[in-house]
Amino acid sequence: MTGHRFAVLCRHFYSCYHGTGHQLARGITKSYVEARRVMRPDDANIVGNVHGGTILKMIEEAGGIISTRHCNTQPGDRCVAALARVERTDFLHPMFIGEVAHVSAEITYTSKHSVEVQVNVLAENILTGAKKVTNKATLWYVPFSLQNVDKIIEVPPIEYASLEQEEEGKKHYEAQKLERLETKERNGEMIQPVLSPDRQTKEPFTVGISQSSLIHLVGPSDCTLLGFVHGGVTMKLMDEVAGIVAARHCKTNIVTASVDAINFHRKIKKGCVVTVSGRMTFTSNKSMEIEVFVDADNLVEADKGQYRAVTAFFTYISLDREGKPLPVPPLKIENEEEQKRFEEGKSRYLQNKAKRLAEKERQ
Repeated sequence: MTGHRFAVLCRHFYSCYHGTGHQLARGITKSYVEARRVMRPDDANIVGNVHGGTILKMIEEAGGIISTRHCNTQPGDRCVAALARVERTDFLHPMFIGEVAHVSAEITYTSKHSVEVQVNVLAENILTGAKKVTNKATLWYVPFSLQNVDKIIEVPPIEYASLEQEEEGKKHYEAQKLERLETKERNGEMIQPVLSPDRQTKEPFTVGISQSSLIHLVGPSDCTLLGFVHGGVTMKLMDEVAGIVAARHCKTNIVTASVDAINFHRKIKKGCVVTVSGRMTFTSNKSMEIEVFVDADNLVEADKGQYRAVTAFFTYISLDREGKPLPVPPLKIENEEEQKRFEEGKSRYLQNKAKRLAEKERQ
């Protein structure tokens, strides 16, 4: 099923089954979207695991629909909500070919110019009826006017169940805003593509042997009504490159385990050529972290040069033929820069591990 048909299905479920939500005091509707889609062979890898990028694309489509709907509930300029950031997302359980993905989205916070959307994904085995939660994600959207693509529209406020809920949402908003600024400051480095002849001279399990790039020409089917790339399309390309890096390092079946915050720094226009590059930064015994950059080059406005559009860290695990985790070959460090990136990756790994343990203790 194509992304367009999935979006239509989202709208169908929204309008027919979940269209009204519940009416709030100031005439603003707290809305939600629910959609379902069968996983097909072209959604998965060679052993039947659904690609992480496919799931991220579904998550973004649901988030884009609900945030765009909400931002057009007020009079004034019509607008389209553009993805600005995806918070860390864990892949809790694998999804397989033939299962039905249930994607639900709800707006949980609004600032003056942004919308926070919570999205949950469940996988249903239609033979047994068993369901499992595969993903929980938090996304941030910014609405841009259809009349002026550089104009950001004010977001209609929502009402909260309690003052505490509003304060908690505000804390999330301020934290992600600060992190976006910090990420943007360290965003200037460019990755040089590794050519096949050069790859043959690299040592096994080094950064250079697995580093990979993908080049994509942005077409109309990749874009929103504003002519900019859907965030979900970009994330799918990023996951593909990260998966190639992981597979080259391990030479086994690999799956996405988590994605750290994805920051969308600048919009990518229709007609741009995007270069998606990935490199290994850290390995633990059973996981590997891959840093992914998306650089855009506008062929029509070549004088403006290439620019960094998106950045993120993906975490992958290696699996055997029965789907059980395998040890990951240690990354061989060759210079000080790689050592620095390795230590930074190790710090992120330990922080995320501590958070997971803390969450388990609270449950």
